[in-house]
Amino acid sequence: MSERVAALIPAAGSGTRLGMGFKALVDVGGKTLLERAILNLAPHVNEIVVAIAPEMQSEVERLLERLALPLRFILGGETRQLSVKNLLEAADAEFVLIHDAARPFLEARVIVEMLKAVKTHSAATVALKSADTLISSSGEVWGDLLDRSRTYAIQTPQGGRRDWLIKAHEQALEGGWTATDDGGLLALAGHTVHLVRGDSRLFKVTTPEDLQMARALAVDT
Repeated sequence: MSERVAALIPAAGSGTRLGMGFKALVDVGGKTLLERAILNLAPHVNEIVVAIAPEMQSEVERLLERLALPLRFILGGETRQLSVKNLLEAADAEFVLIHDAARPFLEARVIVEMLKAVKTHSAATVALKSADTLISSSGEVWGDLLDRSRTYAIQTPQGGRRDWLIKAHEQALEGGWTATDDGGLLALAGHTVHLVRGDSRLFKVTTPEDLQMARALAVDT
């Protein structure tokens, strides 16, 4: 198992804001979001494990048969955090990369740099340095100006040592912690999370506008 890397894809989300059923099964340029995530990651890892909702099973089985890659699926939990915990427990690897299926344009450069970072630092995440002016606000008025040079947008993949992540998820359950990403749980558990240079094309498809942009970009990829 030493030096093995598993890619974990939580894909059980219902995609409420997108309003098109299970988000991972939405088509972008002739491929589903899930298929794009799998194809991007497959050349770089030893196995891929996908967390799905029960209602997705028949379609995902057809996808796995068509792709004929070293991947399998498990049932996800009620939340993304629980789905990732299930994925971590199911994986057979020392290191893991956790990637959102809703980010379809994952470049090889990002994956290679993440693999190097997780093996060197044991905890890492992709992060895009902020280019815009940023403020904090409690409403629809200008609040405090933030130091743009110190702010990043967190993307995926995130990952590191599987045992560290399992422990971080267990501590989160015990302590009632919630985090929107796994790098946040590693940080809460006391680990230093290394930052890997992100990519502006690695945006997350959440809204109909995001989907429109993704489909336009897919024409050129």
